[in-house]
Amino acid sequence: MTDLLRVLPHFPVAQYASLISALEKVGLTTSDLLTLEAADIGKRTQLPLLDIKRLCAAVLAALHDDLGVFATSRRGQQGSSSHVQGQQHGQTLKNAPASLAAQWQTISTLDPDIDRALGGGGIPAGYVTEITGESGAGKTQFLLTLLLSVQLPPPHGLGRPALYISTEAPLSTRRLAQMLTTNPFFADLDSESGRGGEGRGKRPSLDNIISTVTPDLESQDHILTYQVPVEIERRNIGLLVLDSVAANYRAEFDRSSKETATSSSTPGARSSNMGARTAELVRLGMQLRDLAQKYNLAVVVSNQVADRFGTKMPEPISSSMARSSIPIPPRSSSNVPTPSTPYPHGHPADEPSTIHHPALHFDNQQRFFTGWGDDPYASYALKTPSLGLVWSTQISARIALFKRPAYGRTKYQADDDDDDDNVVVGSGREAVGMPMLKSWRRWMKVVFAGWTAESGTGLGEKSVEFEVWMGGLRGVGKKNGKEEGMKKGEGDLKGGGKGKGKEG
Repeated sequence: MTDLLRVLPHFPVAQYASLISALEKVGLTTSDLLTLEAADIGKRTQLPLLDIKRLCAAVLAALHDDLGVFATSRRGQQGSSSHVQGQQHGQTLKNAPASLAAQWQTISTLDPDIDRALGGGGIPAGYVTEITGESGAGKTQFLLTLLLSVQLPPPHGLGRPALYISTEAPLSTRRLAQMLTTNPFFADLDSESGRGGEGRGKRPSLDNIISTVTPDLESQDHILTYQVPVEIERRNIGLLVLDSVAANYRAEFDRSSKETATSSSTPGARSSNMGARTAELVRLGMQLRDLAQKYNLAVVVSNQVADRFGTKMPEPISSSMARSSIPIPPRSSSNVPTPSTPYPHGHPADEPSTIHHPALHFDNQQRFFTGWGDDPYASYALKTPSLGLVWSTQISARIALFKRPAYGRTKYQADDDDDDDNVVVGSGREAVGMPMLKSWRRWMKVVFAGWTAESGTGLGEKSVEFEVWMGGLRGVGKKNGKEEGMKKGEGDLKGGGKGKGKEG
C-alpha cells in the first residue's frame, strides 16, 4: 500500500494504520487490494477478513468520491470521513454511474465493421491512440477520415473541429474534398441547414480543420507546449492528430548519434543520447495525455515501422511442437557448476534459470505490444513500431495496419510459336501462371487498448480487412473478403493496383 497516498492523497490512513502496515510488508498495492479476494489477502497478511473488507470498502468509497461517482443507496452506510464529507456535497460533486457512461464519446470511422473492431464506436475521447503500419497501409487515410467524422454530432463524432499537426507532408485538402463529395454518408448532409436526418447533423467542412507543419523537433515542442492549448480552448478542438510522431525524433537523434560517433570516442556518448531521447518521449507522452484528459479530446498519432531482423520468434510453450523442441537437462548434480567461493544467497541455482528464461526475453515479450510476431506461422514480414518500448508505455492504445500484395494470372496467353525469351513482361502476352500484382489487401487489428480487448493472434477473426477507396475506408465482408480483396474496387484510388497510391 505504498502507493495509497499517491492514488488518494486525502485518505484517512490513521484509521487503518495497522492494516496498511501489514499490507506493505507483503508488497500489496492499492490495485491488489481492490482486485484480489479478501480470503487471498488474509492468507498473505494473516489479518481478519472483516478488517480487510472494511478497508476495501473505504478505499473504494474514496475512489468513487475522487472520480465523481456517487451511489444513492449508500447514503445510510458508514464509510470513511472523506466519503461522508463527499456525501454532504453530493449535489455539486457527484454523478451517477449512468451519467458517467453517457459521457463516453467516440469518433466513428464511418464503417460499422471497423468501428466494431475498435470497441463499438470508433476512437474514444480522452485517450492517446496510435495508428502504426508500413508505408501504403492506410495510416493517413485513417486520419483524414477522423478529421471529417469528428465534426459530426454524437454518436458518430463530437461535433467539434479538428487540429492536424504534420511532421512530413502538409495536409492533403484535395483528398479531404474527395472524401466529402464521394462518401455516401456525407452526401445526405446539408452544409447549411443540417437537414441530414436524425442524429446526422451538419455536413463537415474543411474550414473546421486547422493544420500546421512542424519540420523539426524544436518547432514541434514549441507548438505542443504553447500554441496547441490556446487553440484547443479558443476553438473547442475535439481531435488532435500528430502525423507522424516518429519523424522528427528519428531525424534529430539519429543525426546526433552519427555526429557523436564521428566526433567523440566516449563509450557512454550513445547511451546518453538514447537517454535524452527517452526523456523527450516521456515528456511528449505526458503532454498528450494531459491534453486528452483535460479537454476531453481524442489524440491520435501515426507511427512508422522498421523491419525486424534476427532470429525467428519461438513458438508458444503450450504447443506440443514447442515442448518437444526445447531440451530439458537432466536433474543431476553433475550439471551444476561448482563455484570456487560459496554463494552469498540461499538459492544460487534458481537465479540463472529465472533471469535467462526464454519467456522473459525481449524478443518474446515484444509480440504483446508491437502487433507483429504473435503468429509463429505468419507469412508476412515482421515489423517493429518506431520509438521502442518507451513510447509504447506512453500511449493508451495501438492499432496496427497490415498490407499484403494480391497476385493474379495474366489475361492473355502467349502464342505457341513464340520463343519464351522474346516475350516482354507487361506486354499482355506472358505465359499463363506468371504472377502479376493486381492490388493490395489491407487489415486492421487492435494490438492493445484500454477500452476493448485486443484482436488476438495474427490476422484472425477479430481483425478487419478493409480497402481504401475514394470515399475513405470501408470494410471487406468476411464471406467474400478473398474475392473482393483480390480485385480492385470500383472506386479505389488511382494507382492502388500498382502500390503507388498515397494511402499513408
